[in-house]
Amino acid sequence: MRKQIYRRSQAIIIITLVMLLALSAIVQAAKQPKIVFKEVSKDFGKIKQGDEPAYEFIFKNEGGDVLTIKNVETSCGCTAALVSEKKVGPGKTGKIKVTFNSRGYAGEVTKYIFVDSDDPQAPRIELKIVAAVDVPPQPRIDLDRYSYDAGLLVEGDDLSAKIVVKNRGELELRFECALQNAHFMIEGKQARFPIKVAAGKEVELDVKLPLAGRIGLVREFVLFKSNDPLRSTISMNLNGYIVTKDQLKKIFEKYKDILK
Repeated sequence: MRKQIYRRSQAIIIITLVMLLALSAIVQAAKQPKIVFKEVSKDFGKIKQGDEPAYEFIFKNEGGDVLTIKNVETSCGCTAALVSEKKVGPGKTGKIKVTFNSRGYAGEVTKYIFVDSDDPQAPRIELKIVAAVDVPPQPRIDLDRYSYDAGLLVEGDDLSAKIVVKNRGELELRFECALQNAHFMIEGKQARFPIKVAAGKEVELDVKLPLAGRIGLVREFVLFKSNDPLRSTISMNLNGYIVTKDQLKKIFEKYKDILK
């Protein structure tokens, strides 16, 4: 009988300790901050390319201590996030405003926002925005190359390059080129700006840059300005290295055995 009473007493003590520990954990948790979002995703639906839709994610501190928002970051630079306040008291709410810049995007797009706080149970929460970006018909400029190296040039030479300009869009492309002292030709004739390229077509542009009086490294940029709404200005770099005739003779003399 005494053993049974002793065992029952032990059981009661153990149960009591477990309950006290559980109660202590509940009390301790109640004293901690707790971040709860009303929703963690937003679908903007169908938008036009270039639109910048915005949305405010609302959260509440359901804990018993002040909630601190440590950091808010996005998955890319096209999405901006701004928190209304970094410290939110118990029972209070806060907002994180998210803006999505759809410029340059097409079709289904998903972006993420990460919220770091001092909530011990949820130190990082992931928010999500979704949009279907509709791209209207437009011209789209592209080059067959964005860099050209003419290699070794002799004083008095011109730097010449061929550039294929493509229109990958659905509307007519119109563009102009700029490079000081350079000549632009199409099929042997002086190019007249703006140059027009039909949708899906291309044009070959001859660039000739006189280098009289220049020695050493050449690094120039051809600037293209077009009616492409996404890439209204692009550039292509031209490189080369100019040596004098005496320098060229010395180079041939030095490497004449290799050139045989």
